[in-house]
Amino acid sequence: MAHGPGSNVVITGANAGIGLATAIGVARTGASVVLAVRSLDKGRAAAAEIAAVVDGANVEVMQLDLASLVSIRDFAAAFAQRHTSLDVLVNNAGVTMKDRSETVDGFETTFGVNHLGHFLLANLLRPQLAASGDGRVVVVASDAHKFAKSGLDFDDLMATKRYRVMRAYGASKLANLLFTREASRRWADDGITVNAEHPGFVATRIGRDGDGGRLGDVIVPLLKPFARTPEKGARTSVHLATSPEVAGVSGTYFVNSTPKAPAANAVDDEAASRLWSVSEELVGLT
Repeated sequence: MAHGPGSNVVITGANAGIGLATAIGVARTGASVVLAVRSLDKGRAAAAEIAAVVDGANVEVMQLDLASLVSIRDFAAAFAQRHTSLDVLVNNAGVTMKDRSETVDGFETTFGVNHLGHFLLANLLRPQLAASGDGRVVVVASDAHKFAKSGLDFDDLMATKRYRVMRAYGASKLANLLFTREASRRWADDGITVNAEHPGFVATRIGRDGDGGRLGDVIVPLLKPFARTPEKGARTSVHLATSPEVAGVSGTYFVNSTPKAPAANAVDDEAASRLWSVSEELVGLT
């Protein structure tokens, strides 16, 4: 089935870039959209922008800081009070950090936000996704997962021994794909599908504002003329969130709305299972 009028969609990091473009695309199908954002002010501005371009858009703004386990739990509890079901969760938000830093819970920030935050969020919203009957999780990953050539270092997931910005980002995107694989297996009986996608190189703020080192401050601006617009980058997310063509499809990686084989490290069932167990322990789900 398609997810359009009458369905509801949560999108993380939906106040700008690919997230905002995804929200606009989803709102155009008639679905209700929850903008899960760190800044309520920016979220409200994004909601106003969506309302200005989509007639009759139904948009709700809720605060969510993926760098805080307390914030994630608060969001999930608030969402459960307002909604009995959830049709689509789009794990879109992401960060890159020039220098190693930690979240309030002591996780390396890139891994903590890009993987662990979304991992906890999806698990907490699982009951609502299951209640949908056709719950979908869309994971915005990246071909950058190929930067983690040797796979995840389970002895140093928090990059305390050595930190390199693109290795850390690549590891977080590899974790996204391993989550996709394991969640699709674990949640199949709930009727929940989980798919990942690569949006392409998109002109957004990620890797800028001093957080991406030389990559963000020098290379990204030079490459910007060759980058996709956020609207083009969001097309696969919107497709996976709303299209009847992917109903029942799960555990798949998409590029340009088409299935594509990821790197071999991303289809390692042993690593996927191990990461799930470790992640449960880290975020307090065990």
